Amino acid sequence: MKYENMVPGKFLCRSNRFVAHVQIDGNEQIVHVKNTGRCRELLPEGAQVWCEKNDAPNRKTKYDLICVQKGDRLINMDSQAPNAAAGEWLRGGGLPDVHQVRSEVKFANSRFDFAFQKEGKPCFMEVKGVTLENDGICAFPDAPTLRGAKHLRELIQAAQAGYGAYVLFVIQMENVQCLRPNDATDPEFGEALRQAERAGVRLLAMDCRVTPDSMTLRKPVPICL
Repeated sequence: MKYENMVPGKFLCRSNRFVAHVQIDGNEQIVHVKNTGRCRELLPEGAQVWCEKNDAPNRKTKYDLICVQKGDRLINMDSQAPNAAAGEWLRGGGLPDVHQVRSEVKFANSRFDFAFQKEGKPCFMEVKGVTLENDGICAFPDAPTLRGAKHLRELIQAAQAGYGAYVLFVIQMENVQCLRPNDATDPEFGEALRQAERAGVRLLAMDCRVTPDSMTLRKPVPICL
């Protein structure tokens, strides 16, 4: 996936979940944060960031915060990017023998990110974006998520009903060692993830090649339960 009109900046502060102050071309700008997570480890004062300029009418801000430099890692922190990149990956043959990829598909009382046919079998997939990293070890989630555990239980129901069921963790950076459930932050999600794996839900994790104006899925990453 590609972005347009990217500009560099220096992160100053975050006034709430949705708004940051960034110095761009020597001027302080109010910028929309496309990630409602805490992201404290990503956004210390003075961090190098990249923002997408958006001149759409009726917007309160002219920029969206997209990427941040953390040490030698460039991390995409746009919460909408994982689904967009995963859709390109699925439709481009990233998962073999996949056909008829659709987005936002209803199942019972749920709505999954993707549905597709794989080897003649109907399948569902939920996508989770990952930005939390420490010494090459990634963890999900970075904050408690009741919705995340709910999605896993719904995928278990789909698997029990005979559907293929997948969780894809899109790690929004490159060259990491593994992904772990963040049990210290959300033990309910960690237990639901282990239950899903035992129930036949297939767990996948992929890192990404990230540039200031793009993000594409790159290669598998081990999941350590």
